[in-house]
Amino acid sequence: MNASPWLRNTKAALHLPDLIPVYKTTAGSYDFKIYDLGDSCWLVAGWPNDNQIAFRLAYSPNDRLQIALKERKNDVRLKIGSQLGDYEVILTLPTEDRPVLHHTTRLTPASTLLFPYWPRDIVPLGSGGGESMAEGEIHTRQVGTRSGQLYFSMNRPKAGSVLYLQNLTALAGYNQQTETSAADSVGGEWPEIGFALPPTIKNKPLAAGKSYTLSDAFIVFSEEVPADEAAMVRQYLNLLAEVYLALPKPATNYTHWPDILGKGLKDLIDSPGCWVQLDGHHYFNAYVSDYVTPPEIMVQLAVLLPLLDYVEWSGAELEVMKKVKAGLPSFYSEKYGTIMRWHPKAADTLEGEEEQKQPLVMDSWYLHHPLLNLSRLALKGDKVASKLFLDSLEFSIRVAHHFNYKWPVFYKVDTLEVVKAETQPGKGGEKDVPGLYAHVMLQAWELTGEKRYLTEAEKAAMHLRGQGFDLFYQANNTAFSAGAMLRLYKITKKEIYRELSYLCLAGVFNNVKLWDCDYGYGKNFPTFFALFPLNDAPYTAVYEEQEVFCALHDYLRHAQDIEILPSVRLLITEYVRYLVDRAAYYYPTMLPKEMLQEKPKIGEVDPNLWIALEDLHDGWEKSGQVGQEVYGAGNAFGILPRHYIRIPDQPFMVFTDYPVYRFTTRKQDYLHVRMAGDNRIDCRLMVVKSGPGKLPGVEVRVNQKPIDGKKIKGGHFEYLIPGNAEITISWK
Repeated sequence: MNASPWLRNTKAALHLPDLIPVYKTTAGSYDFKIYDLGDSCWLVAGWPNDNQIAFRLAYSPNDRLQIALKERKNDVRLKIGSQLGDYEVILTLPTEDRPVLHHTTRLTPASTLLFPYWPRDIVPLGSGGGESMAEGEIHTRQVGTRSGQLYFSMNRPKAGSVLYLQNLTALAGYNQQTETSAADSVGGEWPEIGFALPPTIKNKPLAAGKSYTLSDAFIVFSEEVPADEAAMVRQYLNLLAEVYLALPKPATNYTHWPDILGKGLKDLIDSPGCWVQLDGHHYFNAYVSDYVTPPEIMVQLAVLLPLLDYVEWSGAELEVMKKVKAGLPSFYSEKYGTIMRWHPKAADTLEGEEEQKQPLVMDSWYLHHPLLNLSRLALKGDKVASKLFLDSLEFSIRVAHHFNYKWPVFYKVDTLEVVKAETQPGKGGEKDVPGLYAHVMLQAWELTGEKRYLTEAEKAAMHLRGQGFDLFYQANNTAFSAGAMLRLYKITKKEIYRELSYLCLAGVFNNVKLWDCDYGYGKNFPTFFALFPLNDAPYTAVYEEQEVFCALHDYLRHAQDIEILPSVRLLITEYVRYLVDRAAYYYPTMLPKEMLQEKPKIGEVDPNLWIALEDLHDGWEKSGQVGQEVYGAGNAFGILPRHYIRIPDQPFMVFTDYPVYRFTTRKQDYLHVRMAGDNRIDCRLMVVKSGPGKLPGVEVRVNQKPIDGKKIKGGHFEYLIPGNAEITISWK
């Protein structure tokens, strides 16, 4: 097995028979030893079967470290002198309640210091004394600015699995000082794996005498090497949840979404940059002031459905919805028997500057997403949407059969000729589309009762198997697929579908950002638990996040009365909680103008318009590079109905930042709420003023015990409550 001299020498040194640890202990079934190798300090973790893995705690090339160690009640602290400066290492060992190893390394440089290269910090040692390299498999690693994670198994000699997560939030001081990004800092190729400091290629050194965090790692071990895909997915979700519980998490703040919705609705309706007229109808532009691209059916429905959510919640009537609905039939082609992506009367204006911008080229997911939204309208009794949906189903099924449920990226509607087969060479097509198609078929089955649609859903679902983390192509479609698989499980009671729902969710949580980018422009907006739209996207995007948010709400609704992994409930509710906090920062009005792209790729960015940016980037890059996304306008309209409970005839609403399984209200004096989530994490409940005058006297009980709240700005009252709780609110 190929390995660098650095790794081979480290492995050999750690296997010397006369090497004496400077510290050793046990925690659970694992042994932990700290070794001084002269120029480096290592923590070696040992499985019960004598397999070992080493994590570097400190390093000073060609040096002799001076290590002073002090054991305390909950941790071990090392003061390490070196030519580079003074290291401080804090090591917290796993416990029964918190089975996570945590080590933090800080350095105070003795002089200004550059890091042109830094080796990765994990050495898989294998069995004691063995000369050959341990063999293992990396299941997933950091991509771009996603979580600084590495999930792998050591399988020869067989040892177990490890989830390593570098808390990249803690490295902000290093990144700010050296003007480096935390992107792609955790990973490597076996056996050269782990975290490596971003090299200081801009010649910006660390300052002397100032302390910098160089590593903040959270590690959880398992004695299991997963035998198959389902076992791997379960292990990943469970280990990720354990690390998440131990990870320091940023505080969230209450955002008054009714105000944001009001501003966004006004700008959506009144701003001419959001609209185009064609053939006597009004259509939403995809991006503000994008008058070049023809109207797209996905854009119309991506805004219309969240507006419908809001109307059903509020009882309001919106004339704008009638405008949009009136133009939907124009997208149907009698010739091809399907809805089209581009408005047929403007498709010939496409200039083909991108592969999909041709009149008859269909992006595989792009056919099914509008069908899904049309089916939702149809199930609510909309006759026009029902006809468009049902009339397009046979074409959709024909395409599925033609490609044997393995969709390419682009194909032609008229001939089904493949325009682009793979996302990247050797990576295959859009692998989550079978799940999206299954969702459409389930909607058709629910609408018509015809069993052939349920059969189609099951056939497509089986083509999600075996994809692993490569299943994830586009975030919203993968999340919709998770919900479809859970519904199939509930309908058929076949365990494979519940497992496939976990596979989809693992793909989603593999593409999040469990850290805050507190350097550069990133200081201006929160990024913790942000989700990336595509598996290789360099930015997070409002439209995909909003739809994933709604899809995960729907998943929990279907799961409320069945058994699912506790880790799944925890991760879903935490994603939702942080999105409700973060999502307001997609609006350029919330951001300093200097961090906005002056000339985006599409249309224009108006910093005073309450229309969300498509894209938020790494802290050293400007945001809004793609444009201001009209079809991301569903942001506020999706959040408000799901997180605010209206109380009839009362001057207040109840807000929670966790999803709610169900609630019942007695309008005179009582509300009962069943919260989702995990009782190990607190969420926020608010009694929110919605009218003039004082709030009535309110009592909040959690699991029948009264709790106190505090008054905050705006006259609202705030309470912290555990997840998965029964809440009663009464008032006089």
